[in-house]
Amino acid sequence: MISDAQKWFLLAVLVVSGYLIYLLAPILTPFMISALLAYLGDPVTDGLEAKKLSRTLAVVIVFFIMFIILMVILFIIFPLLEEQLSGLLQRIPEIFNYIQSSLIPSLSERLAVDLSSINLQGARDSLSGHWQTLGNVVSKLMTKLSESGQAVLLWVSNLILIPIVTFYLLRDWDHLVAGIAELIPRKYFADVKTIASECDAVLAEFLRGQLLVMVALGFIYSIGLWIVGIEFSLLIGMTSGLVSFMPYLGFIVGIIIASIAAFMQFHDVIHIFYVLLVFGFGQAMEGMVLSPLLVGDRIGLHPVAVIFAVMAGAQLFGFVGMLLALPIAAVITVMLRYMHRQYINSQVYSS
Repeated sequence: MISDAQKWFLLAVLVVSGYLIYLLAPILTPFMISALLAYLGDPVTDGLEAKKLSRTLAVVIVFFIMFIILMVILFIIFPLLEEQLSGLLQRIPEIFNYIQSSLIPSLSERLAVDLSSINLQGARDSLSGHWQTLGNVVSKLMTKLSESGQAVLLWVSNLILIPIVTFYLLRDWDHLVAGIAELIPRKYFADVKTIASECDAVLAEFLRGQLLVMVALGFIYSIGLWIVGIEFSLLIGMTSGLVSFMPYLGFIVGIIIASIAAFMQFHDVIHIFYVLLVFGFGQAMEGMVLSPLLVGDRIGLHPVAVIFAVMAGAQLFGFVGMLLALPIAAVITVMLRYMHRQYINSQVYSS
């Protein structure tokens, strides 16, 4: 039984730790990124180590794989996305002109409704003004960052620090986990180990599996839309894949954007049908192959719970909260399952 003094001590440790984290938040980002990369790379490193490779050599191989992936993203995918985004922004005025000059008159004629009062010129000018303002803000921000030696030094130091910290964390990951395990009181070790193992399984399947699903869907959508002939296939496909962490969101967003792009590009319905086929194939692949193979069913979050978690995280902590919402929700789900099992096996339930 924990005494009152021990309870107050644990509470004080939690408060002081939280306050230190709050104070050190500006410098914790590279360490958090490094810890995430080490966590993601540890299973691969363990697998290589099981093949009689030294831990250090296994870490070097994993680092090389991460480097290749980063180079592909930086020098192949990002430039293509930037080019397509720039082309899309240049095409927006043409889309407004087409809607105003062709689509609205055609709808008025077919529906026998007077839509001549709809004027998109103001919306187009307003949107163009916002884009120009945004471009000026980004330009000024980049200028200030380039002129600020401290900001440049911080970025460079983080770029250097992240791989160094990741290397040492990845090399000593098993020792760090074992050291933390030794701090747990033996009386609670079995329960803590069970909960930690379930949390690790859920987080591993979410972080590693869901990331692979998102990337795979992005490529499936992009290649499918490219075959259809959509001009901004990579941008639309990757966007749909990245937002697919929320159930059906990537599918819905992708169909809407791709259908609009297909109609504006080809002015027919058959290409919209092709778009539906592409996203239908992607959904079938996700449901029958990707999610069962890469994620499994251990996360156990209901789609409504997923949507609520993401919205709550965004509301409370912004974009970072939105990214962390599902992993935290998965851990909370594991804790609730454990509490439910304890309750079922308790005398309170059976009495």
